[in-house]
Amino acid sequence: MKARLPKGYGGGSSDMNSMIKQAQKMQEAIGKVQAELDEREYTVTSGGGMVEVQITGKREIKQIHIKPEAVDPDDIEMLQDLIVAGVNEAIRKVDETAEQEMGKVTGGLNMPGLI
Repeated sequence: MKARLPKGYGGGSSDMNSMIKQAQKMQEAIGKVQAELDEREYTVTSGGGMVEVQITGKREIKQIHIKPEAVDPDDIEMLQDLIVAGVNEAIRKVDETAEQEMGKVTGGLNMPGLI
């Protein structure tokens, strides 16, 4: 007895070629989006605007601005916490934007290691 596949399945090399072409187009689109994301710059603040962090899409910190009133020599730990919070928020923003933009290209397909 020979098994039969439903119509549209197992169509042979033409279906495989079509899938390969689709994958190549998606790969090109992903590369383009990734390059655009890498070029973006983001600015976030922490501590009610006391610390401002500028970061690139490549997750490189460009600048950190600290308002003078945030500097208290008797409470360096607070300033350190504000900087850490600002950097972490900047990284989250980059990751969130990258996930959203890549989702547009992949149609929400989960592709681990993509970004």
